[in-house]
Amino acid sequence: MSAPSRRWVRGFVDYAGLAFFVIALAVTRNLVQATWGLVAGAAAAVIVGLIFERRIPPMALATAVMAIIFGSLTLVLHDARFIKMKPTILYLGFAGFLLAGLARGKNPLRALMGDTFHLPDPVVRVLTRRYAIFFLALAGVNEVARRVLSDVGWGYSKLAVMGAVFVFTLAQMPLILKHTPDPSKEPPSAG
Repeated sequence: MSAPSRRWVRGFVDYAGLAFFVIALAVTRNLVQATWGLVAGAAAAVIVGLIFERRIPPMALATAVMAIIFGSLTLVLHDARFIKMKPTILYLGFAGFLLAGLARGKNPLRALMGDTFHLPDPVVRVLTRRYAIFFLALAGVNEVARRVLSDVGWGYSKLAVMGAVFVFTLAQMPLILKHTPDPSKEPPSAG
């Protein structure tokens, strides 16, 4: 698969659930009904990822599974509380996974990111701690948002979270770039 096609598939896998949800929310102005979009988008993301990449990145898979489980509970029970709790549980799960891995002397962020970055272990540990704290903060923000915002307001707040993730990730780039190996300075391979 060509690089542009691969990027399209990766973008679809990462953002289809959110995109379908926001579109459904804009059309229906009802959080429970918009959950159909989230469930359909998450399922489509998993299917597209499996068809075109033969795999699903761990974070995208966890997000899709949680969306399908909590979305289904919301739809079956007609209770928006379930879909509003999903981000808190997901973010706490990510933070717990990262912190537990660090406590065991592992680099769990490397497992989640795969071959995306080639960074020294100490740098990966710093990034792991930062992401764990960020996920804990997102869980706290979601808890406040689900209690003070209307259902529709809470739904649209997911776009703000997406922006926060982008800004946070961008803020990590100086550390990442500082420690990314320069391929032009690597020794030639023997052979």
